[in-house]
Amino acid sequence: MANDTAAPREQFSGQFGFLMSAIGSAVGLGNIWRFPGVAYTNGGGAFIIPYLVALLTAGIPILMLDYGLGHRFRGSAPAAFRRLGKPFEVIGWLQVAICVVIMSYYVVVLAWAVSYLGFSLNIAWGSDPAKFFTGDFLHVSDPGFTASLDWAVFWPVVGLWIFVLIVMSGRVNKGLELVNKVAIPLLLVMFLALVVRALFLPGAVEGLNAFFTPDWPALANPRVWVAAYTQIFFSLSVAFGIMLTYSSYLKPRANLVPTGFVAAFANSSFELLAGFGVFATLGFMAHTQGVAVSDLDRITGVTLSFITFPQVISTMPGGPFFGVMFFGSLLLAGFTSLVSILEVIVAAVREKFNLRRPVAVAIIIGVGFVLSVVLFSTTNGLNALDIVDAFANNIGILGAAVFECVAVVFIARKLRDIQLHLNQISTLKLGSWWRWAIGILNPIVLAYILVVTVVTYATAGYDPKSYPATFNMTFGWGTVLFIVLLAVVATMLKWRTEVDRFTPVPLEGRTHRAGEEVSA
Repeated sequence: MANDTAAPREQFSGQFGFLMSAIGSAVGLGNIWRFPGVAYTNGGGAFIIPYLVALLTAGIPILMLDYGLGHRFRGSAPAAFRRLGKPFEVIGWLQVAICVVIMSYYVVVLAWAVSYLGFSLNIAWGSDPAKFFTGDFLHVSDPGFTASLDWAVFWPVVGLWIFVLIVMSGRVNKGLELVNKVAIPLLLVMFLALVVRALFLPGAVEGLNAFFTPDWPALANPRVWVAAYTQIFFSLSVAFGIMLTYSSYLKPRANLVPTGFVAAFANSSFELLAGFGVFATLGFMAHTQGVAVSDLDRITGVTLSFITFPQVISTMPGGPFFGVMFFGSLLLAGFTSLVSILEVIVAAVREKFNLRRPVAVAIIIGVGFVLSVVLFSTTNGLNALDIVDAFANNIGILGAAVFECVAVVFIARKLRDIQLHLNQISTLKLGSWWRWAIGILNPIVLAYILVVTVVTYATAGYDPKSYPATFNMTFGWGTVLFIVLLAVVATMLKWRTEVDRFTPVPLEGRTHRAGEEVSA
């Protein structure tokens, strides 16, 4: 089999293509359906303070760490961590395994959005969007494994995987970069139009007041600060290989630090924009029902997008147009995130097994298709998606982040080398605050959140009112076990490329010999 891994590493066409791709990865479903609800339930306008603190002390520092690892070691997540130190390769595969899990259900949510684009044209959900979503559309069964396919989900999933195959088979600058250059400006235009429309609805002001009115005493609650760090962490797509992989496709001289700040603040700006749009719409919903915004439920997650918003669309002037814009925005935001998740897996498999891109893409999409159909396109799909998402994010990604910080800072002791690398290729320099954030603050904060989450899930389970203990064990802890086993097995397999023959860019005042991992 011919291979292209011996050729020069694929690259983005330039800094702008990289920036659009980074923003496309960060701006995803969670920006639209998670941030507004999290902010509202954790202090409203006051939540902006812990949110900004978390952005500056956790989100941006770990984003820079991912950039530094990927750009300095010029490889996929497993290759980069191996070049940091051979024992650390398993951390890279943990990140890849997390992406395998996420891709398998993420595409199903996008399939729902595709269907709801069509449903919006004639308000197919009728007067009871909740019954339509869980009953007529998904045919949700009791929690438990079932082989009963939901064909209304299956066919959109097939179509999306075919489109993903086409996009991912192209080289980085011809595939995912091109998609992001088109999708991100289009997403911004569509979502701005949606927000402007929402702001002129009756009751919109009351919705915005509910969203932004600060609850200052909430800042004394540790739960609020944990929510802020959790939101920032997941929102920026850090610590599960995406930004590490993307930065490895940049030229040796890249202005990474300023680009990272732009990407981070662009992502946060979109979240605030989503807050405007969502709560202006919820204000209209409360107005039509004659209740206060605080009396509404279903203001976050899947139910916000596929039950609450359809209910609003049914009653507002020009509802079909609003529905097309909303679900089109969900689809664009989700698709750019999906291709970034897939690129983590593609890059790792190509380098490990010395495969051509089309071959690696075909294998991965084949696996992803099977997982998405068997686990999430059945009548149990909504239940499985909910619990798998919780465990993959709240335990998998947090665990990978803690391992990443500990490996770089305390075992390999290469944090200063990463800082020197970023500073010598960037116009904006990272100071000692960055080392403090990565070396002290983040390991403590993230480890605390991880331990609390693990203890909670182990003792009470995830959402015990909805899911029995056996379901938590099978789909929840089973997800964690799958991630760990896949990472361990992949680490044990033999590399088909010369991963250890690598010379990083020399740091100022230091020299390197071929095959050395960091510094002499």
